[in-house]
Amino acid sequence: MILDLVILVIGFALLIKGADFLVAGAAGIAERFHIPQIVIGLTIVAFGTSAPEAAISISAGLKGATGISIGNVVGSNILNILLILGITACIVPLKVEKSTIKFEIPFTIFITILLVIMGNTLGEIGFFTGCLFWLLFIVFLAYLYRISRQNQQEELENQQHKMQKIWVLALVTVGGLAAIIFGSDLTVDSATSIATRLGMSDRLIGLTIVAFGTSLPELVTSVTAARKNNVDIAIGNIVGSNIFNILFVLGTTCLVATVPYASKFFVDGLVCIGAAVLLWLCVAKTKVLKRWGGVIFLISYGAYFVYLLTMQ
Repeated sequence: MILDLVILVIGFALLIKGADFLVAGAAGIAERFHIPQIVIGLTIVAFGTSAPEAAISISAGLKGATGISIGNVVGSNILNILLILGITACIVPLKVEKSTIKFEIPFTIFITILLVIMGNTLGEIGFFTGCLFWLLFIVFLAYLYRISRQNQQEELENQQHKMQKIWVLALVTVGGLAAIIFGSDLTVDSATSIATRLGMSDRLIGLTIVAFGTSLPELVTSVTAARKNNVDIAIGNIVGSNIFNILFVLGTTCLVATVPYASKFFVDGLVCIGAAVLLWLCVAKTKVLKRWGGVIFLISYGAYFVYLLTMQ
């Protein structure tokens, strides 16, 4: 058991640092070939921040640990809103962009409802679902591109990095990708072993331990931003991450493996929808997630966690 826990921590570390190296290397290569920063941000960096969840879900799907595959995404989305935004809002009130309230949060609610309906109706999510999610993902990327065009000058000002040698960037990129792949294997294997030893289901460990591990970058980023008063982008980043998790991570997983959707995920899906709706209700009028909202989020996650432990 201790060895499994050590391997799990090593797996998470490889996933997180591997994603960092992948983003840094790939972005550097893109700049060397004069690819606009706006394109880098919408593709390479976006992929890198979702790489841990993608690697875990795809690896778990291929290994038949379908509870981890879906639980990782659903659990991460619940945790991102209720726990991460809850903690961050308790530190400092969070401003919300108008576009996040009008489009991104409602879009998150819509695709989560779609996931729950398709999963429970079909009993699985497969190739057709993957194609649908990827179609919506492309639509979302087009929306991001339109929004980002308004801030293109700011993006261009960030292209002041030192130009490194191409072979160094390639080495960093390949190394990051290798770390992600190896880390995902270690994480899935150790998490499955722990679940078996403790009598926990794949679903439970995917919704809790794996979801928390793959959400660590978002937690660190959000809390750090709050402490530095860079609070206006915190909610937008979390909501964007949730959209990527469903459309990109689950969409890609469904393209490579059919994933059975256990009936127990129905409640988890409803909680995921409820978390997004609760976020929208807390910010729709004030355009600020206040401390009382953060407290409600934390209490809600605590109640959900107790449910998981008692109803697994």
